Amino acid sequence: MSFHFIKPDTKIDFIGLRYYAFALSALMILVGLVSLGMKGGPRYGIDFAGGVIMQAKFDAATSMDKIKKVLEDTGMPGLVLQQMGQDKDKELLIRTSTTDESSDATQKTVTAALDREGAKYEFKRIEMVGPKVGEDLRGKAMEAMYYAILLIAIYISGRFEHRWMAAGLMAAGLFAGITGLQYVNAPQIWLVFGALIITLALCFLLKLNYALGAIAALIHDVLVTVGIFSLLNKEFDLTIIAALLTLIGFSLNDTIIVYDRIREIRGLRTGDDLSTIINRSVNQTLSRTVLTSGLAFLAVFSLYLFGGPVIHDFALAMLIGIVVGTYSSIYVAAPIIVSLTPAGEIAPPPAAPLKAKAKTA
Repeated sequence: MSFHFIKPDTKIDFIGLRYYAFALSALMILVGLVSLGMKGGPRYGIDFAGGVIMQAKFDAATSMDKIKKVLEDTGMPGLVLQQMGQDKDKELLIRTSTTDESSDATQKTVTAALDREGAKYEFKRIEMVGPKVGEDLRGKAMEAMYYAILLIAIYISGRFEHRWMAAGLMAAGLFAGITGLQYVNAPQIWLVFGALIITLALCFLLKLNYALGAIAALIHDVLVTVGIFSLLNKEFDLTIIAALLTLIGFSLNDTIIVYDRIREIRGLRTGDDLSTIINRSVNQTLSRTVLTSGLAFLAVFSLYLFGGPVIHDFALAMLIGIVVGTYSSIYVAAPIIVSLTPAGEIAPPPAAPLKAKAKTA
């Protein structure tokens, strides 16, 4: 006997609540965008903005607040201190966004400040990321997220709508659009945003509703997570990009489960309208969705609590993404299909009844 956290015969009207959900999603995205606008964009970490990172190990326990005050007097921009390692009171990660000086010059500045305090320490590593490298990494990170979403759109179009030709046309149209943007020498980041807009437009024009719903849900998850990080004044670095790509896969998994159940129920040829079919699908998969997301949340929450400061922001992004991704699978991805489908469309007509077997003599 199978275990169900939520009974599969629940009849929650998710489709009827979709406009409230859309309004909530729009509000969350708007608040995040306003936060980003007020702060002049995301707060990039050293991976994207460039700068110097130094790992210092002290001979005795030291106060991070005291060290930070000493280093702030040097006037180094974007100074961030972070405890790390097993002996957190003895090991510090010193990060600064300065790109005007070499790593040797920055090391001398930090050394002079620490020596004035009489601290005994050693540098375990010193790394520098130039502004050009940071810009390239930022573009490549955006490109990775875009291609992940594009391949997902092509897969869903073929898998659930059996429209591989339309998916191919979408890819061809995207290639033409990107070629045009490259011809006018658009910056790399605008190439990514332009490609995303072109993909959404082609999905809409070609009526690839399932793909459009999945893409909209994934973009929703990324924008909400980025907005919350902006509100919390967190930095964006390669670790956060890894978290965003991970949550894209996690959110997509939930969406695929719901889409697969929609396909199965439509195959039964019940004659129900699309809203009824999608409501049944979401209700029947709700137990699995909540259990999967709940267990993943507990695992990542443990990582957040006990994983240490180095993995802290990654775990936080995953925690936010799990909650937002579960919400979008239920209230964004599937309901969008209904909103894009003409009113009254039903599943394929009921199959003809089987003929009764002839009586044997």
